Amino acid sequence: MNSCQKICQVGAGALLALLLGLSWTSRADESSFAAERSDMVAEVELYALLAGDTMGEAVAESVLASLGIVERHEFVPDTQKRFAYENRPLPIGHGQTISQPYIVALMTNLLEPDKDDIVLEIGTGSGYQAAILSGLVKQVYSIEIVPPLAHEAEARLERLGYDNVTTRLGDGYYGWEEHAPFDSIVVTAAASHVPPPLVKQLRPGGRMVIPVGGRFMTQQLLLIEKTEQGEVKSWQIAAVRFVPLTGEH
Repeated sequence: MNSCQKICQVGAGALLALLLGLSWTSRADESSFAAERSDMVAEVELYALLAGDTMGEAVAESVLASLGIVERHEFVPDTQKRFAYENRPLPIGHGQTISQPYIVALMTNLLEPDKDDIVLEIGTGSGYQAAILSGLVKQVYSIEIVPPLAHEAEARLERLGYDNVTTRLGDGYYGWEEHAPFDSIVVTAAASHVPPPLVKQLRPGGRMVIPVGGRFMTQQLLLIEKTEQGEVKSWQIAAVRFVPLTGEH
């Protein structure tokens, strides 16, 4: 065997060892993530029980199940993956955050999602809230105003197989009229007021969850209901803090 063959053989062996090591690390990471995700769901359920009336009722098993399935570490930057299953918001770039898992559960639960629902989300972010809703409803339409986040979320959701989520770049204040009316609407950024176009696009009997208040201040999470007669009612649910809803409005 000449020196070249020896070097190539050693190189191939080293490469195989590296690939096997990476594969083992990947499997170990996935196992760790699964355990952390299970712990996160248990913590969210405990928070919900302690919150009492804030949730209205105990968080639905279907919502908890969705939190247990969706891989939150896929929706945060690499630098944040080790924190992915902590019950707190995390930065996702461009001045935006992925919401605390408990808040995601709270907002999802308040929508009372049904398997035949058509849902509008304002503020796609990294796509996590849309992914949680994906397994609970028929179709999710999601709008993001920050171009890099919109493009990244679209690619991520497609890569992960969330084929009942449709995203677009745009100003969510005005909703997505061509797909209205919506069974429910969730807004993941704080508005100074409830946008009239969103109320208009909510079907009679539908629900909207939206944080309302000043920029970078504590806001009130509101539950908006439109009755079958078209009357609009609202309830303050909890104090929250979200990034502001931006746009030309």
